[in-house]
Amino acid sequence: MESAEIRRRWLSFFEERGHAVVPSASLIADDPTLLLVNAGMVPFKPYFLGETKPPAPRATSVQKCVRTPDIEEVGKTTRHGTFFQMCGNFSFGDYFKEGAIKYAWELLTSSVADGGYGLEPEKLWITVYLDDDEAETIWREKIGVPAERIQRLGKKDNFWSMGVPGPCGPCSEINYDRGPEFGVEGGPAVNDERYVEIWNLVFMQYERGAGDGKEDFPILGDLPSKNIDTGLGLERLAMILQGVQNMYETDTLRVVMDKATELTGVQYGAAQNTDVSMRVVADHIRTSVMLIGDGVTPGNEGRGYVLRRIMRRAIRNMRLMGATGPVVQDLVDVVINTMGQQYPELVTDRKRIETVALAEEAAFLKAVKGGTNILDTAVTETKAAGGTVLSGDKAFLLHDTWGFPIDLTLEMAAEQGLSVDEPGFRRLMQEQRDRAKADAKAKKTGHADVSSYREIADSAGATEFTGYATNQGESTIVGLLVNGVSAPAASEGDDVEVVLDRTPFYAEGGGQLADQGRIKLDSGAVIVVRDVQQPVPGVSVHKGSVQVGEVTVGASAYAAIDVHRRRAIARAHSATHLTHQALRDALGPTAAQAGSENSPGRFRFDFGSPNAVPGTVLTDVEQKINDVLSRELDVTAEIMSIDEAKKQGAIAEFGEKYGERVRVVTIGDFSKELCGGTHVANTAQLGLVKLLGESSIGSGVRRVEALVGVDAYNFLAKEHTVVAQLQELVKGRPEELPEKIASMLGKLKDAEKEIEKFRAEKVLQAAAGLAENAQDIKGVALVVGTVPDGTGADDLRKLVLDVRGRIQGDRPAVVALFTTANDRPLTVIATNEAARERGLKAGDLVRTAAKTLGGGGGGKPDVAQGGGQNPAAIPDAIAAVERLVVETA
Repeated sequence: MESAEIRRRWLSFFEERGHAVVPSASLIADDPTLLLVNAGMVPFKPYFLGETKPPAPRATSVQKCVRTPDIEEVGKTTRHGTFFQMCGNFSFGDYFKEGAIKYAWELLTSSVADGGYGLEPEKLWITVYLDDDEAETIWREKIGVPAERIQRLGKKDNFWSMGVPGPCGPCSEINYDRGPEFGVEGGPAVNDERYVEIWNLVFMQYERGAGDGKEDFPILGDLPSKNIDTGLGLERLAMILQGVQNMYETDTLRVVMDKATELTGVQYGAAQNTDVSMRVVADHIRTSVMLIGDGVTPGNEGRGYVLRRIMRRAIRNMRLMGATGPVVQDLVDVVINTMGQQYPELVTDRKRIETVALAEEAAFLKAVKGGTNILDTAVTETKAAGGTVLSGDKAFLLHDTWGFPIDLTLEMAAEQGLSVDEPGFRRLMQEQRDRAKADAKAKKTGHADVSSYREIADSAGATEFTGYATNQGESTIVGLLVNGVSAPAASEGDDVEVVLDRTPFYAEGGGQLADQGRIKLDSGAVIVVRDVQQPVPGVSVHKGSVQVGEVTVGASAYAAIDVHRRRAIARAHSATHLTHQALRDALGPTAAQAGSENSPGRFRFDFGSPNAVPGTVLTDVEQKINDVLSRELDVTAEIMSIDEAKKQGAIAEFGEKYGERVRVVTIGDFSKELCGGTHVANTAQLGLVKLLGESSIGSGVRRVEALVGVDAYNFLAKEHTVVAQLQELVKGRPEELPEKIASMLGKLKDAEKEIEKFRAEKVLQAAAGLAENAQDIKGVALVVGTVPDGTGADDLRKLVLDVRGRIQGDRPAVVALFTTANDRPLTVIATNEAARERGLKAGDLVRTAAKTLGGGGGGKPDVAQGGGQNPAAIPDAIAAVERLVVETA
């Protein structure tokens, strides 16, 4: 039975039994604690925690999941993988243990002809929690499983919780006996390789307290409503139903390995090392396709780094098996053709997925070419110094400059017998992150624990947003936090977080910045609102300070936004939609939105593109946008079902989570997108859009920045002033400026070349005198000294080699010259063959000098170059070179 059929039967079975079929959520987790969805129940977490009311009492899904904690183990065993599909059925206060158990048994053991999976009942073994007599009785008396095939296990194996205080409960697992060829008998308590778990039934009936680990926490009592959360691993069931040894031999992975064989000539099963590479390629390419399909793009942070790491690991393993050219196109196509049966959007988005994947492959192959040389040099230097550990700064250089994931450096270093100072690398990475950005989570939640907001949501419900229709209105304060703690009142000067029952303030989301404004109380108190966030779904938290008076929970209030700011942001947001559509028209559907920020009078828009957008194309896009403005198109918003929105061709942003009902913003006949933000009523209200340019922000992702309305006009007015000044300087009309300025720059460049030529000749004139004044150190001619500051590296190198060539006969010669260029010391050292026979190598001498200068260097035994940070140390570096010559000669 193919994987697609297993999935179809699962959803059909539970839909026929009253379960709402919930499509798989995006792999991009809507959860600040997760990078990626790593379990089937993650999208249902808000329902189990009571944050949101479930859409139905029963639900079922087949959820895409990615787990990467043990990524380095992938391929080494047949049990580890990064992507998997979790089939789940869920009950929110509806059926409980008996219902879940009966459904599971019926689906597994019913014949294929009757819509089941047709497993032999006698091969199924059951585990229950130690004291869960209720579950054991149901299995034995209601289902008829013999007592000898039911085993009781402890908290570690058969008790579930989220790892934090909240719902928890015992589990019951269904295991399949694969036969004596997989190990000794005795049930899952003895051998989980033979008795493989296929379905886990979680009975959420208790509330747990705080504690560490999987076992050390107290049970506080019963939940008011008992829930069911089950998970069946689709790949594990496919392994059984397809009669193969492991998941890598199932239909969706075997085809990838077959394609890898076609591309490399390596057969799976031929050797242990190539089998490992085959499994890495199959798993990682499939995971990469699924991640790109959900809008993840390769990068150096977060989920982007996860994608980059596994893609580059897959490509490298293909090269280890003998592939010499690009391979990603063929491998990606196989995955799309196979997984597209279950996820048709992969086929629809084929071009975009291929574009992103191919761009990453090209970037990595380029990085490998340059980075491998750097790594080889670092390995050679480490070994030459007697070391066994590659330094953390070298690993960081490879990552930061050449895009080498740390695991790739670890693997390549290990192949040459070295370990890597991974803690040192991690420290440098963390320092870089700390410098680069602040913690986004702190912005969302301020200083408060999320549970504080949850309590307000439980007592007051969701915040009603009135901002589509009005800019101000009456409301009531239903929640108040001071310094992150719930409080009944706040005084003048306090920084507060306020929750209203209804609000015109837009909470930051969907790329749109939050509204600002004021909340006035009947008592005369005033709160200045600086930001609005939604730390838990549906609850808008107004962050600001009490300017006047005292604020109390329950007080009536009048909320009013800064209308000027709102209108400026609305213009920017509508302009973003126009830019998105114009870019897609120009570049195709691969120019999908990858992020945006709409702020007053300006916006930035990120989109997928493997290459820079030509200036002519950007000009055409800008022209098209402004043409739309002049057409005075109406901007409308409509609530409809997600299916209807898709039928109408509305564009959805990758990674965004949408409910069954969505808001669709339409701009005339030009643009239609799913969007919850605020917009203008007509395109004429934008006035003008000016694209400032585009740039790369990561592999396969570009960014356009633009100005809107008055800000765009002011920008053009300043440009006009600059053009007028240039006209005055060069005495020409505007259309003549490019040619005249280009001519001036050409003349300047020619003059610089003449100056450089003159300086080089002067430097080389010193060669004869330097050679004549060589010191004699134990028979070695040593020329060491400084040349004028500003001498470039190329000129210094030419001079050193010229001096070396002027030293006559077979006399050993060492030439070491120093200079200061751009406030940094620079040295080039050369030795002749006779000197090298006496052990004097240029690379050793440069390393000694560069260390004294506070830097590094390297090269070949005959000539090497180095530098540092401290020009004042040049005399000490000269002395160090002289000492080393004396000691070695």
